[in-house]
Order: sequence, then C-alpha cells, then structure tokens
Amino acid sequence: MSTQYQKRTGRPVDIAKRDAIVEAGARSFFNVGFAASSIEQIAADAGVSKVTIYNHFGDKRALFAAAVEHECNKMRGYFSIDSTSGNPIAERLRTIGEAMFVFLSRPEMIQFERRIAAETETNPSIGREFLEAGPWRMKEAFSKFLAHADASGELSVPNPDLAAEQFVSMCKGMGDLERRFGEIITSEAKDARINGAVDVFLRAYLPEKS
Repeated sequence: MSTQYQKRTGRPVDIAKRDAIVEAGARSFFNVGFAASSIEQIAADAGVSKVTIYNHFGDKRALFAAAVEHECNKMRGYFSIDSTSGNPIAERLRTIGEAMFVFLSRPEMIQFERRIAAETETNPSIGREFLEAGPWRMKEAFSKFLAHADASGELSVPNPDLAAEQFVSMCKGMGDLERRFGEIITSEAKDARINGAVDVFLRAYLPEKS
C-alpha cells in the first residue's frame, strides 16, 4: 500500500519536472536555436539532471518537438470548438485571426523562425520536425474547427484543410513577410487585413440561403 501511495504522489512531481524541462527547452530553442541548445544547460535551467531529461524525452530532438508543441498549444486553444460557441462565426474567425497575429508577432517567435530556417539549410529534418510539432498540428486543429462549423450549418466548407490555409494566408498577407524583415505592422494595417480576410472568407463559405 505504501508503494502505491508513493507512486501516486510521484506523478505530480514527474509532471512538474517535465513541464519545467519543456519550459527551459523552449526558452533555449527560441533564444539560441536547436544546434546551440545543450541538454546540460537546459537541465541546469530546469533544475534537473541530464538523466531526467533523457528519461522523459530520450533525446534533444524529442524535447525540441515537445517544446514547439507546447508553444503552439497556446494558439490551438483558440481553435477549440467549445471555447467561443454561441458567438457569431464572423466574431470567432476574427478572434482566431487576432490571436494568430499576436502569436506570430512575438519577438521570440520571429527570432525562433529565423534560427530554425537557417538551421534547416544544413539539417532539413529539423525543419520537418518543427512543421510536424507546430504549424501542421495547428492547421489540423483549425481544420477540425471549420469542419464542425460545416457540420453545424454555420459554414459550407467542402475542403476544411484548404479553407484553413486560405484563411491563414489572407490574415498574414504581406504582413508576414514584412514582419520577418523587421517592419513594424501597425494596428490599423493588422485590423484591415484580418477584417478583410473574414469578409472574403465568409463570402466564399457562408451557406447559400434557400
């Protein structure tokens, strides 16, 4: 019985350690990139041993994937089917567009994208792992959101995957390119881009009235 009690009390500790490792890993990957991040420093920052990191993740690549997924989970919450239910679809789409802008405009995200893009030149698998752990999972979550809107009759979306890409592309527009090259996107430009994306998207995917 005492063994069972120890196991039960150990799980929250394990979860806390894992969370600390992921947080420390994310900071390191975002600040210095994948190649320059060391397990030794991440372990020190998380207050754990290297062995603990290897026990939880196996290697640095798995920790990298977990860190990217952790960051992108902050965005995927906006795609929850239940989180904004009851609000008009236009308002929900606008909320998603706004959240996406804030998420991608963070200085650490801009820096991270630049570092990963540079590292992908010499190590293409890093780029793919980033896409699998982050953008592709976010697209999947948004596609499910759109598929649910289609099933409920709010939208008519025959291809949710394509529609997800279209909406994201319209929201980012030239602003995504400008942001990567150091331009400051004004709130007026951001609002115009997102509102325009919502308007065009709804013209394309609102159900026809009988």
